[in-house]
Amino acid sequence: MSSSSVALTIILGIVAIGSFVGFYAGRKHRLNLEEWAVAGRGFGVVLVWLLMAGEIFTTFSLLGISGWIYAKGGPTLYTLAYLTLSQVIGFFLQPAIWEVGRRFGLQTQPDFFAQRYGSKLLAAAVAFLDIFFLIIYLQLQLTGLGIIVEVASFGQIAPAPAMTAAAVIIAGFVYTSGVRGVAWVAIIKDILLVFAALVVGIGLPYIHFGGIGRMFAALAAAKPGHMVMPGATPNLGHSWYVSAVLLSALGTCWPHTFGSIFTAKSADTLRRNTIVMPLYVLALGLIVVAGCAAILIVPQLKNGDLALLTAVRQTFPPWFLGVLGGAGALTAMVPAAIMILTASTLFAKNIYRPLVAPALSDDQVAKVARIVIAGTTAVALGLALHSSTTLVALLLTAYAGIGQFFPGLVLGLCWKRVTTFGIFAGLVAGIGLAGYLILTHRDPIGGLNAGFVALLVNFTFAVMGSLATPRQRSGFE
Repeated sequence: MSSSSVALTIILGIVAIGSFVGFYAGRKHRLNLEEWAVAGRGFGVVLVWLLMAGEIFTTFSLLGISGWIYAKGGPTLYTLAYLTLSQVIGFFLQPAIWEVGRRFGLQTQPDFFAQRYGSKLLAAAVAFLDIFFLIIYLQLQLTGLGIIVEVASFGQIAPAPAMTAAAVIIAGFVYTSGVRGVAWVAIIKDILLVFAALVVGIGLPYIHFGGIGRMFAALAAAKPGHMVMPGATPNLGHSWYVSAVLLSALGTCWPHTFGSIFTAKSADTLRRNTIVMPLYVLALGLIVVAGCAAILIVPQLKNGDLALLTAVRQTFPPWFLGVLGGAGALTAMVPAAIMILTASTLFAKNIYRPLVAPALSDDQVAKVARIVIAGTTAVALGLALHSSTTLVALLLTAYAGIGQFFPGLVLGLCWKRVTTFGIFAGLVAGIGLAGYLILTHRDPIGGLNAGFVALLVNFTFAVMGSLATPRQRSGFE
């Protein structure tokens, strides 16, 4: 068999196994809304860990980090810091979110806002914005999957058909198995991703340079300023680094993260999960090392997102490229699946039912959500097929927006004086400012991440707006 045939066969085999598991996982469970969205709130530490790792460690982890290290250098290290800090924040917030979810039967992030602030309009606005930012993040996964399959198959499969086929498969097992199918596919994905990270993170430096230390010495000699701030960028210095870490760490407000929190069987399950989750960052550190090696192995690539796969293709046998390609495909499919499921549930439960058909039962909402899967998937696929934005740019844009929900979350849990008007005012100010700064290319602004600046404005408006309006009773009392 030719090299391309070997790699392609392994990729297709891994994707086929993952797809089978995804379809099989839900066969013994009746997919009512509770089972569909939060798996009956019965997941233990292992399944919660795998589900949340599947959400956090995505195509961006494999290609985006290595691509930005290749192209930008030192500023990329913000990713390792924020992923660890986010678990520290999650240790305190996730059990509190789970507790109110258990008490009031919450299934989505807008459910939290509706219960706490007593406003269907605020919940619907949150749902609309959630879906918008989920589509951006979903676009990232499909774009990365297309790159992975094209390079790993030696160009035998173009990005467009790869993305299309994957989107159909993902939509299929989400439709049949709900969140349970996503969690079981994550088992295969995580095993393969850790294995691939170990091989490329250690193998590339040793094969080409005789060790990791020697590789960094060669990189420092060839590009002395690449791994320090601002790296190969003109303006991503230390202030940007700190503000980007804080914004991204506070982005524990992703709507699919809420769904994963509600799948846990206890608050202690979530605490244990946040303690062990940072261990996964060690695997990402190896991806960073591999990206650094790629700078010297395959210099002058125009697209940094191709760096890791190109270096691997030149170094390792075809079978390993197939394993990496298959792992990368599942690394895109797992988070894409939970995002499709979440976006569809948000539309059906928090937009369609309260605003259009309030008489719908939970079973009918679940049916609507499953119908909406096709539309959600089609929109994200269309954007992925017609966009050339880099993976990191997509991620930073999504986090700049989703981080604006943090004031409503933390103030809702910790401050009885916060009001619906204050949260609305802060959300409008934060989203509006973040969008303006990013769309007008003013990111960073004053050396700071634009999303973080918008978050500070958001907090200010939320607090001042709450103090300026009459106190209201919390829905959690």
